[in-house]
Amino acid sequence: MATKIFVNLPVKDLNKTVKFFTKLGFTFNPQFTDENATCMIVGEDIFVMLLVEKFFKTFTKKEICDATKDAEVIVALSAESRGKVDQMINRVIEAGGRESREPQDHGWMYGRSFQDIDGHLWEIIHMDETAMQKESEKRS
Repeated sequence: MATKIFVNLPVKDLNKTVKFFTKLGFTFNPQFTDENATCMIVGEDIFVMLLVEKFFKTFTKKEICDATKDAEVIVALSAESRGKVDQMINRVIEAGGRESREPQDHGWMYGRSFQDIDGHLWEIIHMDETAMQKESEKRS
């Protein structure tokens, strides 16, 4: 059985957050959705649990950081192509998020970063494995 990953993120307004990520093309598992949380489907074995802050606090004794000011984590997702990276960032901006830094182009890897409406950091990256192998061979 494959290991599944569930990233848990606190959110201020679950409805607004669901609308934001829906505009980016994500879907949600209604079986794990109520007024406190939802399960955003990223891939076959990758999920993001978006939890209202009050509910999130039931899982930890630590304070919730203000992700608009402090970094807690950067969630990185792969994309099929450079064009798909750019498409996602365009959707982010249209949905109310914002790009958090300049695009990074390393030839074999291209990525862009954004902040969602709660300030959480995300990266969308495309890695050209053929170009990565050639780069590695040059160094050898």
